[in-house]
Amino acid sequence: MRMFNKSSLLFISALMLTSCSNSDDGSLALGTLERDRITLSATAAEVITALPIREGSRVSRGDLLVELDNSLQRTVVAKAEADVQQFEANLEKLRNGPREEEIMAAEARVEAARATLQEIIQDIRRTQRLVDQQLASAAELETAQTRRDARQASMNEAEDQLLLLNAGTRVEDIRLAEAQLNAALSVLDRERQNLENLTVHATRDGILDNLPWNEGERVYMGAPLVILLAEGPPFARVYIPEPVRVQISIGDSLVVRVDGIGQPVTGSVRWISVEPAFTPYYALNREERARLMYLAEIQLPESAADLPSGLPAQVELP
Repeated sequence: MRMFNKSSLLFISALMLTSCSNSDDGSLALGTLERDRITLSATAAEVITALPIREGSRVSRGDLLVELDNSLQRTVVAKAEADVQQFEANLEKLRNGPREEEIMAAEARVEAARATLQEIIQDIRRTQRLVDQQLASAAELETAQTRRDARQASMNEAEDQLLLLNAGTRVEDIRLAEAQLNAALSVLDRERQNLENLTVHATRDGILDNLPWNEGERVYMGAPLVILLAEGPPFARVYIPEPVRVQISIGDSLVVRVDGIGQPVTGSVRWISVEPAFTPYYALNREERARLMYLAEIQLPESAADLPSGLPAQVELP
């Protein structure tokens, strides 16, 4: 089955009406009253948990229109918050440097290693005298020397650790910790925004025209959740015949007639298409070009703010 969008149907209707009215009055452009449509889409594939406002209701900017399930996203935000706390603690630790107790403990380890090393050196001397007197074997002396070398290495390591503590934190380590924290904060901001986007609010005053999904349904990412009609007066969306297109410019005042309204109203042309509605003009002869239509929008004044969308409208052409 061939599908037509709203603009196509409007064009076909306008073309039919225009052709019918040409015999009576060819100075009218036909169309309907419309308002700006605002579509609010889903940012995640989640289940709709609440639709607090009914279709057709007037809404104000900031009103809650749709709630999506946010349980999963809340856990993502909690994880991001924990990461930030971890990086904040690490940065604070690096900036504060080693505690006095840590330095004292490192000094104690150096002293202990030095004392043990001196004790082993004394043992080596005693063993050497025994070896000289042939009261001990050379293997015992070698074992003592090996113990001395191992203890010397342990003492050197302890001294290096003490030097590091006394020198404080390196500037490069602090910069790295700051970068990690900033990255974690950016992730947290993004996830909080994703959580906030699961509650859809009206972005401007208007009328809640359509809620395409029902409560309990799972939507897909990018699915239209809400369609709003902007507050204020409507505009007439009509098709301008090619012969009078050159006589109409943006800002021109045109008279608009609406079915059911006794007195016509004067509107202002706010937009007119630069492209015809179908076959390019250069492929048509003069007679065929006369049937070309150009889509135009004529903004009605504030006095027409109460007129509903969808009413047939006729615009008097110059």
